[in-house]
Amino acid sequence: MASASKKSKIDQDLIKDLADLLSETGLSEIEIEQSGLRVRVARAAGGQVAVAMPAPTTPAAPAATAEEASTPASGPGLVTSPMVGTVYHSSAPGTPAFVKVGDTVSKGQTLLIVEAMKTMNQIPSPVAGRVAEIFVDNSQPVEFGEPLMRIE
Repeated sequence: MASASKKSKIDQDLIKDLADLLSETGLSEIEIEQSGLRVRVARAAGGQVAVAMPAPTTPAAPAATAEEASTPASGPGLVTSPMVGTVYHSSAPGTPAFVKVGDTVSKGQTLLIVEAMKTMNQIPSPVAGRVAEIFVDNSQPVEFGEPLMRIE
């Protein structure tokens, strides 16, 4: 029983250190795997820090699918997922999508929502332009860094 208590103490210190590092560096998310335990600390839109400690996992299939897709790897108008989560095209079921292909958007305009740990994170446009492509479907799980859409 003492070892479980010790492990809990180590995890709390690790989480605190990661949260401090997140604040110091201005990063929005940090994820590490250590001794078979994976810990992810992410900053929500309001500046809150959220922590997830999922069970050890194997690489997810959606990551392979994203790598195999013929989407551009970078560019000023490429919008990528800032976190692991589920993409939603609108703010609620049955409401119109924030944007669709062909729409003109301004810098900072909400394009999508990525839900992570029951927190809805608005994804803003990095540039002003026209929505050229949307690479993800509504309610699709996404990985960190996965291309979501391209703005021209």
